[in-house]
Amino acid sequence: MDAKITEKRWSKELEASIVEKWKNENKYAFKKTGKPVYSIDTPPPYVNSPVHIGHASTYVVMDMIARYKRMTGHDVLFPLGMDRNGLPIEMEVEKKFKKTPMNTSREEFLEYCHRVLESTSSESVSTFYLEGISFNNWETGSEIGDAYETDSAEYRGLTQSTFIDLYKRGLIYEDERVNIFSPGVQSTIADSEVEYKEKPTLFNNVKFIVKETSEEIIIGTTRPEFLYSCGMVIYNPEDDRYKHLEGKTAVVPISGLEVPIKAHPQASIDKGTGLVMMCSFGDTADVRFFREQGLKPRILIGIDGTMNEKAGDLAGLFVNQARRKIIEQLQEKELITDQKEVIHRQPICERSKRPIEFVAMKEWYLKQVEFKDEMRRIANDITFYAPESKKILTTWIDTVAIDWPISRRRFYATEIPLWYQDKKVAVAPVGDYVQPWKNDPPANAEVFEDGNLIGTVADIGGDWTGEDRVLDTWFDSSNTPLYILGKGRDDKFFNENSPCSLRPQGKEIVRTWLYYTLLKDYLIANKTIFKDVWVHQHIVDDKGYKMSKSKGNGIDPKQVLDKYGAEALRLWVAVEGNLEKTDFRCSFERIEGAAKSLTKLWNVARFITMFGEMSGEYELQPIDNWILREMDEIVKFANEKYAVYDFHNPTTKLRNFLWETFASNYVELVKRRAYNEDGAFSKESQQGALYALNMVLKCMLEVLAPINPMICEKLYSDLFDEDVHAQSFPTSVGFKDVEFSRDDLMEANAAVWKFKKDNFIPLKEGVAKVSLPCNLQGVIADFKAMHSISEVVEGDLHVE
Repeated sequence: MDAKITEKRWSKELEASIVEKWKNENKYAFKKTGKPVYSIDTPPPYVNSPVHIGHASTYVVMDMIARYKRMTGHDVLFPLGMDRNGLPIEMEVEKKFKKTPMNTSREEFLEYCHRVLESTSSESVSTFYLEGISFNNWETGSEIGDAYETDSAEYRGLTQSTFIDLYKRGLIYEDERVNIFSPGVQSTIADSEVEYKEKPTLFNNVKFIVKETSEEIIIGTTRPEFLYSCGMVIYNPEDDRYKHLEGKTAVVPISGLEVPIKAHPQASIDKGTGLVMMCSFGDTADVRFFREQGLKPRILIGIDGTMNEKAGDLAGLFVNQARRKIIEQLQEKELITDQKEVIHRQPICERSKRPIEFVAMKEWYLKQVEFKDEMRRIANDITFYAPESKKILTTWIDTVAIDWPISRRRFYATEIPLWYQDKKVAVAPVGDYVQPWKNDPPANAEVFEDGNLIGTVADIGGDWTGEDRVLDTWFDSSNTPLYILGKGRDDKFFNENSPCSLRPQGKEIVRTWLYYTLLKDYLIANKTIFKDVWVHQHIVDDKGYKMSKSKGNGIDPKQVLDKYGAEALRLWVAVEGNLEKTDFRCSFERIEGAAKSLTKLWNVARFITMFGEMSGEYELQPIDNWILREMDEIVKFANEKYAVYDFHNPTTKLRNFLWETFASNYVELVKRRAYNEDGAFSKESQQGALYALNMVLKCMLEVLAPINPMICEKLYSDLFDEDVHAQSFPTSVGFKDVEFSRDDLMEANAAVWKFKKDNFIPLKEGVAKVSLPCNLQGVIADFKAMHSISEVVEGDLHVE
């Protein structure tokens, strides 16, 4: 009989036609049908670079979640977002066009940013499209579920509205403070944007003089250029070598500063000489020390990265130049007693990878320190997958020591919606997106002075100066759950459907994207904005090394899609994506292994259709009930695990079932009964085999549909003339229990195969006699037919 599936093999060409059909039908558009809403706050990737294997893999898992939730009776909100804000866009303009805000106008620079974005956005979307991701809508728009871009007027308008709300409530304030400054990006950055890099540097032992006694003391430092900002010399209270210095004064070489000497536990007895010069500022620990001790800092570095007038004759030099010069001066005066190269843990900007500095300047801050207890409570309100990921968040909350600096001196980002006139501040009305550097304030903009509302721009009149700073990217990105749930566009929907069901994201941005979203959205909406958080791991190569461009061990997902197709990639993601492990291992060999399982599924499905369709009454034999029981266990296991975002364990179990239990054992056992060419079985018994074969295949496709939606749609449609994605996820298969187990049956089959192999008997030839245990007596007819056995008797398992 001809197979109902006409194509001989599954191919990526079939994938393309199915994906195109979905798009043309707008198949996964978000519809409010009255079902419970399940919302996924998808992480918008930057669009100025191709999607890498990590993006490709994690979005596949999000799609599995979305598809499973649709099959379990939910209206799934799963929008496509594209992050088109921030520093990476500007850096690409500088690299590609050699344009900076310093050598062109702001307006022209922003036009170059748009040019970069328009040439790269489609590339990111293309990969997701080919993977079969079921976003609600691929086109941008303003309806709930439409694709969105974070640089759109609508999205930026929401960002500005959150700023205005928080400002009017006194949660945002401006202050001149010491800020972490990145000379590499010419902007203030937050603690969370600082990384640490170990690099070799010189450790210099420098002579100081004790003013009262003229005693020489030796202090080691890697930053001698900070001699001009020394505020105190400290030693450990337990260090007997220096207790006699308590209360005395140290004279700092070169700068001539006179500073107190005190005991303080921050000094380590066994590090360097045990004496430490505390300067403003080498790292965040110095900042805290000066604050605790009430010391007035001397800031030596300007926003251009050069030393200022407070640095004596080092003024005008870049930091590294200043370091070299002061070392030369110290050596000339014989003030360096020893030098050695050490490995120094240096703070750097995560974006530019250049050292950060500490600079005093005015910035806008969002209050966060006073909400640390609330943030800890919120962390406990959320269910984390995997649970250990919660520790990343709580550890970060514990480290928060200053309010969040939210203003940046950059350009391609959401502008701060303020204008100034003397001490007056005009605040844009909520709603429209404004560009204060470019446009005058609206007449109805409210005006504040010393925090008090004094009228509107129309009332006050006069000339206004627009704010030219922008908001931190994370202040902008933390809107995503507010935006996708319609805050400001459909507040009724937002109120009915928040908090958001799921935030999926990488562990490396827990302290930024997750933390800032939880903080800001709590302040805006007075609630925990997520129910669940799924934190995915890194993608590593076959040797366990994290994939990166610099190591040259990355895999381009487009190569995978071209070579194996999306379904092989998706199945590999499910099999490899074990939340109980540390990372995903990726290699072409592993993905090729997944492709073989798809071929197996296709071949088994074609083979089953060749038995013909079931018709009339059917009678299930014990072996039919056995395979239905095995399938039922997988269905229940998949329901349990998919619900907690575990696709690895059910898929692994289903793959093993396909290869070993179903194809190698059950199908082989019943195919003669299913064909029944010689009439050895009753019509009802033959139909029982056909029923079980098709029921198991149907359930396999339904369970696998969230994992491999394209191949499952094709097979399900050809075999059962229905859309697998429109089905409810199966909950039970239905069977009568049997006395034997999977292992019992497979052991009996293995014994016969081994006997034939050991005795050089071809598999198609028969054996004389087999003894089967009493619990397997119900399978005798199928067992005899499969192995061509002359006689089967009851007894301990034995073949002869």
